Amino acid sequence: MSVPSRGRTARRTAAVSILSVAALTAAACGSGRTDDGGGAGGEGGGEALVVGTTDQVYSLDPAASYDNGSFTIMNQVYPFLMNYAPGSDELQPDAAESCEFSQPTVYTCTLKDDLTFANGHALTSEDVKFSFDRIVSINDPNGPSSLLANLDSVAAPDDKTVEFTLKAANDQTFPQVLATNTGPIIDSEVFPADSILDDNAVVAAKPFAGPYSIDSYEKNSLVSFSAAADYKGVLGEPKTGSVTLRTYTSADNLKLDMQNKSIDVAWRSLTPTDIESLDQVDGLTVHEGPGGELRYIVFNQNTMPGGTPEQKLAIRKAMAASVDRDALSENVYKGTFTPAWSVVPSGLEGANTAFKDVYGEAPNKDEAAKFLSDAGVQTPVAVNLQYNPDHYGSSSSEEYAAVKAQLESSGLFTVNLQSTEWNTYNKERVADTYPVYQLGWFPDFPDADNYLTPFFAPDNFLQNHFENPEITALIDSERTETDPARRSEIIGEIQTRMAQDFVSTLPLLEGKQIAISTDEVQGVDETLDASFKFRFTPLTKG
Repeated sequence: MSVPSRGRTARRTAAVSILSVAALTAAACGSGRTDDGGGAGGEGGGEALVVGTTDQVYSLDPAASYDNGSFTIMNQVYPFLMNYAPGSDELQPDAAESCEFSQPTVYTCTLKDDLTFANGHALTSEDVKFSFDRIVSINDPNGPSSLLANLDSVAAPDDKTVEFTLKAANDQTFPQVLATNTGPIIDSEVFPADSILDDNAVVAAKPFAGPYSIDSYEKNSLVSFSAAADYKGVLGEPKTGSVTLRTYTSADNLKLDMQNKSIDVAWRSLTPTDIESLDQVDGLTVHEGPGGELRYIVFNQNTMPGGTPEQKLAIRKAMAASVDRDALSENVYKGTFTPAWSVVPSGLEGANTAFKDVYGEAPNKDEAAKFLSDAGVQTPVAVNLQYNPDHYGSSSSEEYAAVKAQLESSGLFTVNLQSTEWNTYNKERVADTYPVYQLGWFPDFPDADNYLTPFFAPDNFLQNHFENPEITALIDSERTETDPARRSEIIGEIQTRMAQDFVSTLPLLEGKQIAISTDEVQGVDETLDASFKFRFTPLTKG
């Protein structure tokens, strides 16, 4: 999910994650409390909550976005065929009654009875088919279509049955893909088949069938949710009837409201210093969940410096040998992020330490210089490095200033460091505007493939012009290998090849999930699980 976000760029990375859930009387941008309206309301009980975040929403249309801010809302309001119950990383049916491989290349789902959208329209298998077909056909550069690389076609033989025909048999990851950014089931009577629907039009049409519906919407400012009356999915009945999502333009204001207990929970994105400070405040609790968040540098294979493919690779290798991950971890993030030594974060099955094995644990100027001289690259190499100051947390500025200093201290690089706000950044990065740039990733599902297929398969989400038939074949092989031991070996081989022979991306740091709440809030730990989905349903106050 990242991404640059979950995929998220998608799904995508933050300096340290934080959301804020507060009593429906939410704080206004940094001081005091203002009445956002509404009481407990909805089907759930308990006091109303406000969820605050610095995450920007790119689009509520599932075909157009692959970022954590958008997906946070989608998880609350759209139904999925398969999903993860709070507190679990075990995939279970959601809108589906059951899903299974009916043939090696056919994955069949049967819908539950009498499903409807909040607007009263029936939810049938035709809506499911429409949802997936639309993502593939629109193929938006900022959308999640790269996750559907193995999907050949979708059929709806009757109102309750959906058949996914796959290009390769025995796909071990496809069931998990149904719970990702590709998975929201949308109303075929509302969304156009060949274009993106504006957020306000989405909200007005009420095409929701998740545990919550959206009552009012001010993009990247304030979103009000109410619990659905008839949701019967795996996320469970909402424990709070009314939730408000408040978007902060500044992590400082989010931190101040958390400190003053004007809000109940903070989740994306406070700085490590803010977290340390809030950890000392009576009545607040810091919650930690499993990791998987990845911060990395992307190289545009066409526009990055270097006169030949060999020179471009030498420059990428020299940069890999010049960065100091330990310094970034300790000096910028105070250990809340740790060094990432591979394109697959540690803790996932098959992960290794390929970049440490190839380039060493500490910067090596002599090795970096040799990469460049052997390829005939003159030094210093001029690198245009772009980063985003708002989507991945305010510490990105400090992080990339440190990366610039590390590269330039070798004497091998001169770095032109520039920043761009997220909505522009997300468009320009897929338009070959940035030769070398920052991205982050929040996983769509807890499996190593989610760090491989979206990054390195053909027509991948990065849109950085990397494609290699040997890597493609290895990815196809790991995705369909049924023997776990052999699959881990293949995943390891991909990581080693990417570090040693290609360096399409340069992983820097990996982080865990962190949330801060007032002591009155329950359910935060239940949603910080390995599925990497923040759900409102288990949250309650008082």
